[in-house]
Amino acid sequence: MASVGGKHVYRSDLVRLLQQDDNLQPQLKTPQHVDRMKRSGDPYWSRLDSRVWIVTLLVGTCLLYCARASMPICAMSLSEHFGWDKRDSGIVLSSFFWGYCLTQVIGGHLSDKVGGEKVLLLSALSWGFITAVTPLAAHITTAPLLLISLLRFLMGLLQGVHFPALASLFSQRVRDNERAFTCSVVGCGSQLGTLLIGGVGSLLLEWYGWETVFYFAGSLTLVWGYCLSTYLLKERERILTFEDLGKGFSLSAQTNVPWKRLFRKAPVWAVIIAQLSVASTAFTLFSWLPTYFKEKFPDAKGWVFNVVPWFVAIPAAIMSGLLSDYLITQGYKAVWVRKLMQVFGMGLSSIFVLCLGHTTSYCQAITFASVSVGLQTFNHSGITVNVQDLAPSCAGFLFGVANTGGALLGVVWVYLSGYLIETTGSWAPMFHLVVAVNVLGLLVFLEFAKSERMDVDMIHI
Repeated sequence: MASVGGKHVYRSDLVRLLQQDDNLQPQLKTPQHVDRMKRSGDPYWSRLDSRVWIVTLLVGTCLLYCARASMPICAMSLSEHFGWDKRDSGIVLSSFFWGYCLTQVIGGHLSDKVGGEKVLLLSALSWGFITAVTPLAAHITTAPLLLISLLRFLMGLLQGVHFPALASLFSQRVRDNERAFTCSVVGCGSQLGTLLIGGVGSLLLEWYGWETVFYFAGSLTLVWGYCLSTYLLKERERILTFEDLGKGFSLSAQTNVPWKRLFRKAPVWAVIIAQLSVASTAFTLFSWLPTYFKEKFPDAKGWVFNVVPWFVAIPAAIMSGLLSDYLITQGYKAVWVRKLMQVFGMGLSSIFVLCLGHTTSYCQAITFASVSVGLQTFNHSGITVNVQDLAPSCAGFLFGVANTGGALLGVVWVYLSGYLIETTGSWAPMFHLVVAVNVLGLLVFLEFAKSERMDVDMIHI
């Protein structure tokens, strides 16, 4: 680390100060990032651009979860229609995560190289189309379990790039003191999407059948992709060329990111393990909560238990982002703030998950689920931002590595949960599993997490 004018800078920052030739500057940013620097001198979004992009990406994340949640909401109807048992439902629900875990790293690295905007657009149009055609495909086949599982696998492949692309985009376009709020607001699109499909989807399911839930989510996604392409992206930002793909699928030896040393750092593994725990347990709850309420409280209305928890989560997510950024501006250390957010997101939320597994009251179950889901949104202001703290030049790649582990465990936990529920006749073991994984991840994060940048060499002068 060097001292320039009384300030500490990293080697990459010092090189930018000393070298004026563009060819000599370290290639830690995408070509789009460099182009914006040349044109405006500022790679970050303006206040107006930031607001427009936050709203746009919030809607995109909302629709991502509308499409993803369509299957859990319709799981019982599909089981009745096609004669599936819990194990069959577990196969369909978990097949999404097999695909989801395969594209996290590739999607993040591709976003770091060519820009997250391109990756987000192409993936959204693809999984939106798959969602819309799922009912048609299910009715024309003699093996619906196999075909629907395959379609869910493909959807997982395409949705797997979304959050790594967001992490990459935010690390390049959002200022440090605004990232927690931006991540929290866009991240609460997951709760908003689950809320929307939980309300509208439950009504569509009840009135018109399970097919309309997929038509609804898929068609809205295609409209969103068209609007993003037409009104926000320039022509060169709309298309992924073969040259772009070549950049994304190769880890260039010329990169300034010290990969081997980066993955020897305990804080890097702390954020990976924490994200692995958060993602896998969130996927498990997301997949099984609708069935839990429907089976344990048969008279309960789907538009209530599929809506209320996610409705509570939206203001909780925004509050966590505001609180995190406020504490940092007041002088609290970033690492302390990140750990505090995780105490809420992984620690306190686990207490209510544990209570959920042992209650027999419908009102208590709704309350426990709502508080737990609301507290889990604090993770957006903790580990999600911590990834960008540690490695802004390769945040998409690093988040992809972490989320890959979460998706792999999600596959195991979702299927294992179905097996435990079927064999024990109780929902408690599934909730115990969620709590154990969350607590383990939290302890590792609290012990080893840091917020110092680790993707560049530090020098002393």
